[in-house]
Amino acid sequence: MKKILIISSDGKLKEVLKFCFDGWGYEVFLEDAGIEDITLIKKISPDVVVADVYSASKSRLEICRLLKDDFVTAFIPIVALINKIQLRDQLLDIKQGIDDYLIKPPDPLDLRVRIEMAIKRSQYSFYSSPLTGLPSGRIIEELLKEKIDKGMNFSFGYIDIDNFKCFNDVYGYLKGDRVIMQTAHMLYTTIKKFGNRDDFIGHIGGDDFVFISSIDKYAEISKNFISSFDSLIPFHYSHTDRSNGYVVARDRTRKLKNVPLMSVSLAVAIKDASSDIKNVIEINEKIVEIKRYLKTVPGSKFMSDRRNRKEHLSGPSINNKEHTSGSLYKPLGQILLSGGGLSPDQLDEGLMVHWKRGVILGEVLKDLGFITEDNLRDALREKDLYK
Repeated sequence: MKKILIISSDGKLKEVLKFCFDGWGYEVFLEDAGIEDITLIKKISPDVVVADVYSASKSRLEICRLLKDDFVTAFIPIVALINKIQLRDQLLDIKQGIDDYLIKPPDPLDLRVRIEMAIKRSQYSFYSSPLTGLPSGRIIEELLKEKIDKGMNFSFGYIDIDNFKCFNDVYGYLKGDRVIMQTAHMLYTTIKKFGNRDDFIGHIGGDDFVFISSIDKYAEISKNFISSFDSLIPFHYSHTDRSNGYVVARDRTRKLKNVPLMSVSLAVAIKDASSDIKNVIEINEKIVEIKRYLKTVPGSKFMSDRRNRKEHLSGPSINNKEHTSGSLYKPLGQILLSGGGLSPDQLDEGLMVHWKRGVILGEVLKDLGFITEDNLRDALREKDLYK
């Protein structure tokens, strides 16, 4: 049951809204507009706050700002009821912490729609990765539970980047973030090309990603994602490290060792009519079992669990690709960089836009004024030689 807190000095409004939202299955709490302490609100822990600021002064809106400034209540969406004069006077300054508004008196059904939308936005924001914007733990868990409860068949892929921590330690967290963002972009483009329209991708956190697809699609998705990863990720390393195929780093005992370039371990759990999966925990257990084995195999690889009671875990499908200075493959950004017409900072800025918005890199660099149409044409012509 969702909790809604209505803050207003209008007794008739509170009575009408309580009647409506009680009938819609909400747990309704009422407070006077003069409330100045958020301690009570913390105890209630509402899913949304409706603040009647129809006749409130800016000082009376302080409660909204207090809610947004407190860590415990910062993610609670606030829907304000105002009049048009207040809107013209810019009383709804974003600093006051209001997420949405309706003109008073509100239609209860309109208010309900705004509230549901505000709660959904808030939950997605709270349970999404701030770096990639992809849904994370809670959303992934709820989606898996829904599919299992409905008896749906699906494949659940879990992607773990091998040796990412070493890269992060050697190159720093900013370059590590670039790896994470490019991985998210590669997974998105792979799913879009080789998956289904309603497939799901998520970012559990750190260097762990997931996807949910149909059973007939996971192998193609896995192979092509690994191919993209192995082709592009080595370019996050220096030329020397890329040529060597490893990074010199210290282990936990402070001894120097050669750590291979990043690769991926991709474990896939299958839920079909013959599987014994009954809940999310059992999916997690299968993924852990597969990952444990994959971590013993060098290079990028994927493996699915398609066993029944009489079958053993199938062997991994491995896609290892050597990346040396003599490798034929070269991405567009590296061609432009080596040609001297693009600086590393400009490439980094262009890639950030490319990964976040999904716009073709060449078009991004052109729009930013970093390259000309002729530069792009020449680079694309050279890129064809590296295919």
